[in-house]
Amino acid sequence: MNLKFFELFNSLLSEHSVSSTNPAIDQSNMGVINLLAQTFEGLGFSCEVLPVPGSHNKANLIATLGSGPGGLVLSGHTDTVPFDEALWNTNPLAMTEKDNKLFGLGATDMKGFFAVVHEAVQDFLAADLKQPLIILATADEESSMAGARTLAAQGRPKARAAVIGEPTSLRPINMHKGIMMEGIHVQGQSGHSSNPALGRNALEAMHEVITALLAFRQQLQTKFHNPHFMIDVPTINLGVIHGGDNPNRICGHCDLEFDVRLLPGMEGDAIRNSIEEMIVPIALKHQTEISLTRLIPGVDPFANADSELGRQIEALTGHAPESVAFGTEGPFLQQLGMDTIILGPGSIDQAHQPNEYMSLDQVKPCIAILQSLIKQYCL
Repeated sequence: MNLKFFELFNSLLSEHSVSSTNPAIDQSNMGVINLLAQTFEGLGFSCEVLPVPGSHNKANLIATLGSGPGGLVLSGHTDTVPFDEALWNTNPLAMTEKDNKLFGLGATDMKGFFAVVHEAVQDFLAADLKQPLIILATADEESSMAGARTLAAQGRPKARAAVIGEPTSLRPINMHKGIMMEGIHVQGQSGHSSNPALGRNALEAMHEVITALLAFRQQLQTKFHNPHFMIDVPTINLGVIHGGDNPNRICGHCDLEFDVRLLPGMEGDAIRNSIEEMIVPIALKHQTEISLTRLIPGVDPFANADSELGRQIEALTGHAPESVAFGTEGPFLQQLGMDTIILGPGSIDQAHQPNEYMSLDQVKPCIAILQSLIKQYCL
């Protein structure tokens, strides 16, 4: 790899771009966006920085080389998850090369992909492109997916095919689960614990809500099944619970947060409606108020079984398209009419944890795959 690859890789990691549902640690991605815009403009790409409405100074980037209908999108997100620097053996905000690996926050998930793309496009800068080559950089994939949602609403970019460079160990992914993150709030009435009649115990009502949710989970897993997934049923994970303030007070309020992982063919709105119907009789029984709230807008399941792009990548990699449990921006690019496949260097097993890295032995093979696709879709 040439020096520019490592310089860009390091520069991308050095720009802070944590996205979080917690406003106290949420950050702008403009440092990454401006760096990418300057970098690709220097190669002759036409760059558009598109603000994400309602966000805290965040934007998407569309960088285009060539013109016309069709073409290929190479897409990645610019944000990272939060991190605890004390748990890292290297500086998370800089690239460290060691043991044939490139360490740093976002190395594989997924700022490093843009350095790989930068290397892959070098051979085509002076080519007579018949269809455009588009580099897409998005905001907030790790939290709300607001960047991809905005693009879908704007109806751009348009292309024939799209590769999202999430870490898949260079195996094509054509299917993943959807996700809902929901909160249930129970509002009861506090009172002295010596006399239960003085209050309405929100924790007891929440106990019944949890029992009903677990029964609902069993119903879903009986009804829905997809053998293409390692976890071949939908899941509901009870992730957070808070309630009450003292053992000698009747619990006046209780909050539960959970997620639902949807198989292709399942609809998030139908799941929410079922849960809302389920909590109504529990609220009446315990004389409490129980409400269901979206913590983030849901992400639909993704499925692209009949894919020309998937067949192209299978021929290049020797791997048939697979499924994964984690979510991506695939459904949003698919809404734009693009034949979409998830494929990138590095492993998802290294993401969202200290000492994240991309293996260098995956960089050149990824460049070769991307260059073959550019020839196929743009020349």
